[in-house]
Amino acid sequence: MSSAADASPVIVLTTLGATTDAAAFARVLVNERLAACVNVLPVMTSVYRWKGSVEEEREQQLVIKTTRDRVAALETRFHELHPYEVAEFLVISAAEASAAYGAWLAESVT
Repeated sequence: MSSAADASPVIVLTTLGATTDAAAFARVLVNERLAACVNVLPVMTSVYRWKGSVEEEREQQLVIKTTRDRVAALETRFHELHPYEVAEFLVISAAEASAAYGAWLAESVT
């Protein structure tokens, strides 16, 4: 049984290339109950250092909402689906969420 701390809300940030079907990626995570919701933001420009060079690419930001106890399973599936050699997978704990949102979130991923 999960503790209340395990079901605490977290946000996972990642990016996908501009030509990747980010909605399909998001749908898999929600259909498999690894995420309650995934926001796919409009294409943006990312500037980053990669293998000694500064690169610039068009990407889409994904904001993945899930619970702490689903992060390990999400990360495993995420790496199966994600095309990048080293993908952004930043887990941010939500300091607070409304009781109703927290309950919906927990229900959506179980």
